[in-house]
Amino acid sequence: MTRTILDVHVLQTVPPSNINRDDTGSPKSAVYGGVRRSRVSSQAWKRATRRKFEELLDPSELGVRTKKVAEALADRLAALDPSLDRTAALELASEALRTATGSKIEPPKRKVKDGEPDPAPESSYLMFLSAAQLDGLAALTIKGSDGNGDVKALKEFFKAKENKAAARQLVDTRHSVDIALFGRMVADATDLNVEAATQVAHAISVHAVDNESDYYTAVDDRNTDAESGAGMIGVVDFNSATLYRYAAVDVNRLQANLGAGLDDSEQAAAPTRRAVEAFLEGFITSLPTGKVNTFGHHTLPTAVIVKLRTKRPISFVAAFERAVRQGDEGGFVREACARLARYVPDLEKAYGVADADRTWVVRVGEDAEPLAGLGREVGIEELISTVGAAVVEQLGSAERPVEPVGSGA
Repeated sequence: MTRTILDVHVLQTVPPSNINRDDTGSPKSAVYGGVRRSRVSSQAWKRATRRKFEELLDPSELGVRTKKVAEALADRLAALDPSLDRTAALELASEALRTATGSKIEPPKRKVKDGEPDPAPESSYLMFLSAAQLDGLAALTIKGSDGNGDVKALKEFFKAKENKAAARQLVDTRHSVDIALFGRMVADATDLNVEAATQVAHAISVHAVDNESDYYTAVDDRNTDAESGAGMIGVVDFNSATLYRYAAVDVNRLQANLGAGLDDSEQAAAPTRRAVEAFLEGFITSLPTGKVNTFGHHTLPTAVIVKLRTKRPISFVAAFERAVRQGDEGGFVREACARLARYVPDLEKAYGVADADRTWVVRVGEDAEPLAGLGREVGIEELISTVGAAVVEQLGSAERPVEPVGSGA
C-alpha cells in the first residue's frame, strides 16, 4: 500500500536564549554522539505550533485542551439558552461530560477564601475536545434537559442507550485539526483516544554546547545617590545553538482522523490539505517563548527541507551524530548544510528512497548554498501551497485503482 508521509527538516540558529527550561531553570540538553547538545523538547515546539494555529485557522477548526472543560461547555449552553444561570449550566455540562467521556467532573479540592465563589467542576486531567464536539454536545444537552435546565431530566435522558451512545459519538467525530495532528488521550475511555498523525522530534544542536550564566541586577528607581546597591539580583542560564528540527506527518492517518471535516460540501481532501498547510507554516515559523522578554530570540530557519514520501518517515539527524565543528570564520550553519548535502543523497541512494521531484528546499544566505541541489528551491508561501497540492494529488492517486496491464484500448 502506498502511504503519504511528509518529512520536515529544519536548521535554525537561536541566539543566547533559554527557550525551554528544565526543573533547575537551565536550558534543556541531551548527550548525542558523546557530546552535550542543546535541546528543545517536542512538547515545547508542539505547543508553539498549536498557538500559531490560532493565526492560521478558523476557531471552528481548533480544539481546547483543559481541565476546565465543564466551563467551556457551560459557556456554550448559556449561549444556546440565556435563561440558564451559571450554576445550572455547570451542572448540566458536568453531567453531559461524565456521560460522554466517562471522566470524573468534580469541583477541585482546594480552599476557597471568604467571599469567593465555589470553584467550577473540573476534570482530573487535561481533556482535548474540538469546538465542533463541544457545540454538538451542548445542543444534545439542551435537548435532553427538556430545554429548561433540568439536570434530573438530563440524567433520565442519558439512561436511554441510544442517547448515551449519541453523546459518546459526538465527542469521537468532527475532530479538530490540532487533535487530528497531535492526538488525544482519554484515560477513562480509551476508545475515545485519537492516535497522533504527527511525530515531532526533540530539537538538538548540531554541535556541542555549554550553558552560560548571566548575573543580573535591577536598580530601585526611587533610590537616592546615598543608597548604593541593587534592588534585586539574580542569575539566569542560557546558551546559543544551531538546531536540527524534524517532524513527520502521516497524512493518511491525518485524513482518517479528520474524517469528512466540518463542511459536508467540501471535497474529501480539502480538510487534510488545510491541516497540512497549517502544520507546515506553524511548525516552520513558530518558536517557543520561554524567557523571550529576557532574550528576544526571534529568529526564522536558515534552511527547510520538505520531502513527500510513499513508504516511511526518515530523519536526517544521523548526519550530526559527529558534532559539527566551528568554521574558520566562526559559525556552524555552513558545515551543517554541507553535511546534509552529502548525507541525504548517500542515505537515499543506499536505501532506494530518493525522490527529487517531491523535495522542496527553502534556504537563506550563502551558508545554505550546499542544499541547493537537494530539491526544488521555493519560498515559504510557494512551499506551503505546492506541498498542499502535492499531498492532495498523491492521496488521489493512491485511491485510484491501477488498471491491469494490457487492459487499455
